[in-house]
Amino acid sequence: MIINTYVKFAPAVFVAKCVEPHEKGEIITLTSKYGNETEVKVHNLVRQQDGYYFYSFTRCDGMNSQVRAMQKVERYQSYADNAVKRSQKYLESANEGKDFLSLGEPIKIGHHSEKRHRALIERNAQRINKSVEEMYKSESYKSKITYWESMADKIDLSMPESLEFFEFKLAEAKEIHQELKANPDKRAHSYSLTYAKKAINELEKKVKLAKLLWA
Repeated sequence: MIINTYVKFAPAVFVAKCVEPHEKGEIITLTSKYGNETEVKVHNLVRQQDGYYFYSFTRCDGMNSQVRAMQKVERYQSYADNAVKRSQKYLESANEGKDFLSLGEPIKIGHHSEKRHRALIERNAQRINKSVEEMYKSESYKSKITYWESMADKIDLSMPESLEFFEFKLAEAKEIHQELKANPDKRAHSYSLTYAKKAINELEKKVKLAKLLWA
């Protein structure tokens, strides 16, 4: 049985590792290291090595890094909502015996009510602590939501549209570099021109890789 697998090709980019050649547009099945199978569409041959063929691909189900990011957002939002609900529930249950406790009655040492009184205060204290813990969990999930929301708008090299995107960003970076080169007074600091050239170099690498993957 022929098994096609995934292999990392570049940051955020996996390609299909195949034992047989395939045509562009062909639908093949990739198997993950966990045994999960996914249908993908073949794009470009990016490497041929040691008897294997390596192809860029897109998933037939439309799943990409942006979709995965939005799924993360939805998942963490659900976690945060549930944590808030649990926090509120603990807070409400901490009102047990509030009419009695609001009287400010001191614990009567040695009285038959002492044990019950202390247990009530301890239960409510634990519930308050649990309520606070759940609110902290909610805030932690919200910070993750913020991160994944930012990732949902990110275009990376795993997407075919990255070629057009990085070509545009490269042209934009070259214009900025040329503007700073021609007008020293527009440089915010002594390294402005250096940073502008560095941005060009990095984008040129991304465009080169994007062309290999998706042109």
